[in-house]
Amino acid sequence: MVKEEKIWYTEGYEWKNEGGLPCSLPPRTDGGEWMNKTQAAEKIAALRKQIEHHNDLYYNQDAPEIEDFEYDALTQSLRQLEQQFPQLANPDSPTKKVGGRASSRFEKVEHLVRMESLQDVFSTQEVEDFVNRVRQEEPNADFVVESKIDGLSVSLEYENGRFVRGSTRGDGLVGEDVTANLATIADIPKTLTGAPAFLEVRGEVYMPFDAFEALCEEQELQEKQPFKNPRNAAAGSLRQKDPAITAQRRLSIFVFNVQRCEGKTLATHAEGLAWLQQLGFVVSPNYLQTDKTSEILAKIKAIGEGRGSISYGIDGAVVKVNSLAQRERLGSTSKYPRWAVAYKYPPEVKPTQLRSIEISVGRTGVLTPTAVFDTVQLAGTAVSRAILHNEEFIRQMDVRIGDTILVRKAGDIIPEVVGVETHAQQTPPFQMPRLCPSCGEPVAHLEGEAALRCTNPECPAQLLRNLIHFASRGAMNIDGLGPAVLGQLVKKGLVHTAADLYDLTFQQLLGLEKFKEKSAQNLLQAIAASRQRNLDELLFALGIRNIGESAARALAERFGSMQAIAAASTEKLSEIDGFGGVMAQSVAEFFSRKGSADLLKRLEEAGVNMVYTGPTKTDYLAGLTLVVTGTLPHLTRNEAEALIVQNGGKAAGSVSKKTAYLLAGEAAGSKLAKAQALGVPVIDEAEFLKLIKQDRSVEHGN
Repeated sequence: MVKEEKIWYTEGYEWKNEGGLPCSLPPRTDGGEWMNKTQAAEKIAALRKQIEHHNDLYYNQDAPEIEDFEYDALTQSLRQLEQQFPQLANPDSPTKKVGGRASSRFEKVEHLVRMESLQDVFSTQEVEDFVNRVRQEEPNADFVVESKIDGLSVSLEYENGRFVRGSTRGDGLVGEDVTANLATIADIPKTLTGAPAFLEVRGEVYMPFDAFEALCEEQELQEKQPFKNPRNAAAGSLRQKDPAITAQRRLSIFVFNVQRCEGKTLATHAEGLAWLQQLGFVVSPNYLQTDKTSEILAKIKAIGEGRGSISYGIDGAVVKVNSLAQRERLGSTSKYPRWAVAYKYPPEVKPTQLRSIEISVGRTGVLTPTAVFDTVQLAGTAVSRAILHNEEFIRQMDVRIGDTILVRKAGDIIPEVVGVETHAQQTPPFQMPRLCPSCGEPVAHLEGEAALRCTNPECPAQLLRNLIHFASRGAMNIDGLGPAVLGQLVKKGLVHTAADLYDLTFQQLLGLEKFKEKSAQNLLQAIAASRQRNLDELLFALGIRNIGESAARALAERFGSMQAIAAASTEKLSEIDGFGGVMAQSVAEFFSRKGSADLLKRLEEAGVNMVYTGPTKTDYLAGLTLVVTGTLPHLTRNEAEALIVQNGGKAAGSVSKKTAYLLAGEAAGSKLAKAQALGVPVIDEAEFLKLIKQDRSVEHGN
């Protein structure tokens, strides 16, 4: 029988062996089907496009759509096809290059020592094959086995012991200068004692699990899309334009390689790790140096079994040649070094019985179903609960209580249900509740959302989220009243509504964690200052659904006071330019609730401003288009156009048959001539002010 790797092809369906003789095809050992060159070219093109898409999401946008093992499967399929059809290989294929690129947001850094990626292997046999290949060229080679940290690869450069530059890997040749952000990471030493004249090291920036969970909680409170996993959280945090944001994200680093060094000679990788540790770096933890294949495999197994007991993510184990001279001789391919491989742990999926589905209400009002099942061991930890995302997810999988379900840990971190193995007999489909479990009010699907959401803004489960929004910029802008402080106030029972913020005392604030006299006094002053915020800011702070900053301003300009807005009908609200029926209904529903009335009464009693202090909007020019030309006696052109808009009209730049008036001053020019030709009424500044009732001594005559 002809071996698979000896098969080659023609453009048609006549198959030949390596000697060029016709042959019949043996069955494929992987269960797939043989394809000809045309079919292979189509499949390769599709895979390359798909992988490039996921590369962009993973490396550049820090927002992957698929799990690592799914991406690895795509890459393996492409690599196998390129090996079977070498004529279709391409140097620009994603199997031949690192997937990232340097962002235009940062200065580019050219890596003098290429930051290579590692070739992935997925079985212990492939690890043995790698060791054997190395020993064919380097018989006395020994190896170092390390955990493969799941983070973002970076380069750190030091001159005379001082940290001078840090960069991301990018595409391996050009990365991004993120020095300021890396400088905020406590584990990165800023100065080294006993360092050489120049040193460049490579490390992996990661986010510990507890920091990741805290960040996701904060993102959910602020109604932002949480990062999918710690790796993307680390990458996204390191690529912030504001280093202060990076500093808040609690990133860490493990250093695992010497890239360049002037003034120090190293013979082995293990020697380099020990020296880096002496200099003050946090290096790859718990690594093993050995020349025995059995110990390499045992270490890989031990790293995998220990994943559940560490506080950071790993996505494999790395096996490296220890001798730096041997590495040099072994060299690299266009993408990978020949002296190292990364063993990727297979995804662990286990069956278990679903006992119940619990519904919780998040702080944004979203109802989240959680599967509760018989405990299973996954990635070294006991798991008995997993997220079910939303109603559509449950429906698509047809998850029912009593089913035997399949669970895994996404990225070895977050438990999730991936399928149903068998249905329990005579079990009805699961139905999400139609009333909120927290407050009993109706729940609904909002436009564009798959999740069910509680529609009651006074729902107790949404309290913290509402307070965070109330105090945020653009709303009441209370400096120092962020999520952490509000979380403490809610936990201690000091704040139940936004109105309670104005009753806080100095002594109560001193009881909060990290609060001293100065910080307590500053916060009280910030709360007091917020009483004078304009009406549009208060309206936005109230979190009325579908009402953003511009809509809140339109409401304030049109009605002038909270009392007038509360008394307005849905029809009157709909008359506001830019308001639709949905927005008007949202405002009317908010003010119809007793809880809203009670809150507004307490805010008013606390001295919070309820009146719009800017220019109110009228409808004196509603439906009219005006054009301004020439030099007016008192108003600038911009001021005149602002008054047109403020009074319900439209300020246009050119005269047409639709123009209601031409507001003309001195040296009016061609616009005046055109208006006269078209019969458009021409008015001066005084007549314009009469139209909008700015001149109270003259009756409005329009």
